[in-house]
Amino acid sequence: MFGLSPMEIGIVLLLIVLLFGTKRLPELGSGVGQAITNFKKSYREGTAIDVTPKNESSSSETSKVEANKEQK
Repeated sequence: MFGLSPMEIGIVLLLIVLLFGTKRLPELGSGVGQAITNFKKSYREGTAIDVTPKNESSSSETSKVEANKEQK
């Protein structure tokens, strides 16, 4: 597995336990699991990013009209 011996894997696991502590390991594991799940979900759904530029002049005119209506 990645060219690591069982002894090296044990040392890495021991260092992780020492750094994060035993109480935070389940939280860390669930966070990583949720991140992987969300990544897979977004990858399957594909990208649907709207890159259409918004017309700023019409939105500012709309807000001016709404402000005038409120004043009356």
